[in-house]
Amino acid sequence: MNALTKISNFFMTPAMKIVMIVAALLFPFVAGNEYQIYVMALAFVWAIAVYGMNIITGLCGQLNLAHGGFFAIGAYTLAILTVDNGWAFWPAFIAAGAVGAILGFLVGVISLRLKEHYFAIFTLCVGFIIYLLLDKWEELTHGALGIINIPAPSGFGLVDFTETTPFYYLALAFMVLSIWLASRIAHSLLGRTFLAIRISDDLAASLGINLMRNKVLAFVLSTTYASVAGALYAGMVRFIGPAEAEVTHTFDMITYLLVGGIGTLMGPLLGTLAITWLTQSLQFLEEYRMIVFGPMLVVLVIFFPKGVVGSFLSWRGRRLAAAHDASQTKEKAASNTSSNKSSAASTQEAGNHA
Repeated sequence: MNALTKISNFFMTPAMKIVMIVAALLFPFVAGNEYQIYVMALAFVWAIAVYGMNIITGLCGQLNLAHGGFFAIGAYTLAILTVDNGWAFWPAFIAAGAVGAILGFLVGVISLRLKEHYFAIFTLCVGFIIYLLLDKWEELTHGALGIINIPAPSGFGLVDFTETTPFYYLALAFMVLSIWLASRIAHSLLGRTFLAIRISDDLAASLGINLMRNKVLAFVLSTTYASVAGALYAGMVRFIGPAEAEVTHTFDMITYLLVGGIGTLMGPLLGTLAITWLTQSLQFLEEYRMIVFGPMLVVLVIFFPKGVVGSFLSWRGRRLAAAHDASQTKEKAASNTSSNKSSAASTQEAGNHA
C-alpha cells in the first residue's frame, strides 16, 4: 500500500469526518472577516437544498428542474406566515417544510408518470409556473416588491440569530443533520430501492419494487429538503422576491451537484462550497467573472466527469481492484511455484527408489 492509497483511505475514515466537523466549528474564529462567515453560512443553506436534489436525481435518477421553485416555496411560506400572519419563526419553519412536502407529493403524483426527458420538461414548466405565481399573485406574495422584515430564527432569549456567527452555527447544525439523514437514506433498503430505479425501471419492477410509490417518496423527500433550506434562507437574508424561484437557481444547484459528484454522500457539500467560494473569489472581475468561471467548469467536467468526489471514488476503486488483482497474481504464482517444487521433489524421490 503506497502513500497515496493511505491518504485516500484516511479521507474516508470517521476520524477525518470528525476533523472536518471540528474545522467547521472553528472557522468563525479563523475567518478573515464577518463576510466570509456569512458566505460560508449561505453555502451551508444551499448545500441542504442540493442534498435534496441528490436524493431525487443522484439516487433515484429523476432530473427535477423545479427544485429551485420548491426552495422559493419554503422561503415564501415562512415569510407569509411570519410577516403577514404573525406566526413565530419555528412554527412557520415547520409549516414551510410541510407545504413543500405536500406540494411535492401533488406534483410528483402527476409528473412521475412521465419518464426521462419528459419528466424534466414537465418539472421545468412547474418551475416557471411557481415563478409566475410568486410574481403575479400580489395579494398573497406582494408581487415584484417581495417581502421584507422577515424575522430571524428565534433563539428563545438565549441566542441572537440576527448575528452572523450564531446563524452560521445554526446553518451548520441543519446541514450536518441533512447529511446524516441523507446518509441513512442512502445506506438503507430505501436507498438501494432508489438506486435500482435509477439503473432501470424494468429491473426495479422485476424485483417487485413499486415504481410510482418510491419515485413519489424520493420526490417528496427532495422537495422537503428544498423547502426547509428555503425557509432557513429567508430567515437569514430577511428579504425575498420572485427572483428566488428563477430557474437559474435550479441550474446552479445542478452545477453544485455535478461538480461535487452526483449520487455521492460528500459531493453535494464539496461542490456547493467550491463553487460558492469560487464565485465569491471572482467578484473582483465583475461582469467578466463568468468568462473565467465558464471555462473552468468546462475543464472540470471534462477531467472529472463524475464530479470531484465521484472521480476520486472511482480512482480509489480502481486502485483497490488493481491491488487485489496483484495480490491474487502473487498468491497464484507462489502456489504454482510450491506445486512445481513439490512435483520435482516427488519425481526425484521416485528416481531414488528406482
